[in-house]
Amino acid sequence: MLLVLAATALAVSNVPDTIYTNGYVYTVDKVNSVQQAIAVKDGRISYVGSTAGATALAKPTTKIVDLHGRMLMPGLIDGHMHPQDGGTVLLKCNLNYEKLTVPQFQQRIQACLDQTHAREPDQWLEVVNWFQQDMLPAGVAVTSATLDSLPTHRPIAVMSSFGHTVLANSRALQLARIDAKTPDPVGGKIQHNADGKPSGLLEDAAQTKVMDLIPAPTRAESVAAARAALEALRKQGITTFLDAAAESIDLESFSTVQRAGDLTVRAHFAPVIKPAANLDPVAAVAAVKALARRFDQGALRPAPGISVHNTKLFLDGVITAPAFTGAMLEPYLTRGKDRGPDVYFPAPVLKALLLGLARNGLEPHMHADGDRAVHEGLDAIEALRKEFPESQIRAAIAHNEIVAPADFPRFASLGAIPVLSFQWEKPASDTIEGARDYLGPQRFKYLEPAGFLANAGARVAYGSDWPVDRLDEWFALKVGVTRENSAAAGPSYRGRLSTDPGLSVATAIRAITANAAYELHAEQAVGSLEVGKLADLIVLDRNITKIPAREIADVKVLMTVVGGTTVFTAPP
Repeated sequence: MLLVLAATALAVSNVPDTIYTNGYVYTVDKVNSVQQAIAVKDGRISYVGSTAGATALAKPTTKIVDLHGRMLMPGLIDGHMHPQDGGTVLLKCNLNYEKLTVPQFQQRIQACLDQTHAREPDQWLEVVNWFQQDMLPAGVAVTSATLDSLPTHRPIAVMSSFGHTVLANSRALQLARIDAKTPDPVGGKIQHNADGKPSGLLEDAAQTKVMDLIPAPTRAESVAAARAALEALRKQGITTFLDAAAESIDLESFSTVQRAGDLTVRAHFAPVIKPAANLDPVAAVAAVKALARRFDQGALRPAPGISVHNTKLFLDGVITAPAFTGAMLEPYLTRGKDRGPDVYFPAPVLKALLLGLARNGLEPHMHADGDRAVHEGLDAIEALRKEFPESQIRAAIAHNEIVAPADFPRFASLGAIPVLSFQWEKPASDTIEGARDYLGPQRFKYLEPAGFLANAGARVAYGSDWPVDRLDEWFALKVGVTRENSAAAGPSYRGRLSTDPGLSVATAIRAITANAAYELHAEQAVGSLEVGKLADLIVLDRNITKIPAREIADVKVLMTVVGGTTVFTAPP
């Protein structure tokens, strides 16, 4: 139950720059107190309390914003996304996550070929946001032959929206020198047809054989992608993000935007340490540390800046069909003894990496989809905790789509933060056709265990994983509470997903604000509306604590403020 506390204010000597009055100010402080007004001075919150108390501080120079009863809350903190990629895909041949038959799939790609005919015969065509698990009819197979039938000589690479699979045509496979004898790389898999030839589907690290051949975007194109991403973020009410697989180009692009005075979100970056045979943990950590020295701008301040104190580690791929690259404790059903790949980093290497990162002031952010990957990630955090307490080094495990029930309480006891993409927690093609029949009822009842983890004491944080999915934070929050898809998904996907109880509205809000701030070791500056913290806040068109949970998906952001500066205002 929300507590409405008596107004409390810290005496300040300076007159507020802006006061927001007559609102439903949901603070996300320790008790989720609700107030009426806040005051902002020099980009920080100087008062939280009643409208009368706030207006008493005003002088003629103070701007007063009357909220007319609307909800004001902390800005959203997305603890796992890929904004450079998100901005980039907005500018490419985009399948837009749509349900497509094979002919429709081919038609959409052909349209892109027609629009770029001048690039024949040798320039690459990159196709993005292919929702592989949503192809129609369910389970239909696509291979390089699907692309080879298109009248083009160009190499084509189609990227699954999940980010773990690429479909390449035969020209692309030839250029990448992938044939029946090509071995699987460490942390990846080349899929094969019944005749032993490559099917065109490349999983995880195997993608790089093709993707490394595609010319990198120009600097101007990369900066344009960063700007496109920022526009999308501020419209959603996002005031802080973690780029959860950052390359140097990501850092350079957002730094360029910042130098131009146009950075409108607090930007945190987690450079990647990629799995490799004979990986040298010391050298790998040193490479990340070098990026941190080059780009990290230190303590947060009112103007949005760049932070580099996280590091991304992929422990496995995805649990869903047809990839089956999630590392599982028990075999996938109908697939014999197949438990997916080994965890991409052997246990001794993973532990050495976490300790090496911590000794350099860097914090691990691990991708783990299957329960074996989650388990070994927790084991590595357990080793880390013998030297570094949670207060000193934060450790996050992202996705956690399947977690062994015995590991639920370990998140809380080890201070491991599960960073979850709530929008996945619904009946859909990836969770039903792509997972249910391959997990069996015992494991399926724990699929997407946000509520189970929260009830076990875990500090659940949120990350959209954009552009793996559409950027729609409010739909994700709705799913996190209801565990339901939208009515438009059709009768096959009605009802709730698995037996997980879901999250309360208050817990879901905390996951995308205060808990995500904690994940990023930024809770002293952002994540709640309290005196002294940075003035990162949003105004909504409705009160999400008062409406039916299903309506949270319809929320619109009216205003986004970062460090006291308004960076987005919705059209009238």
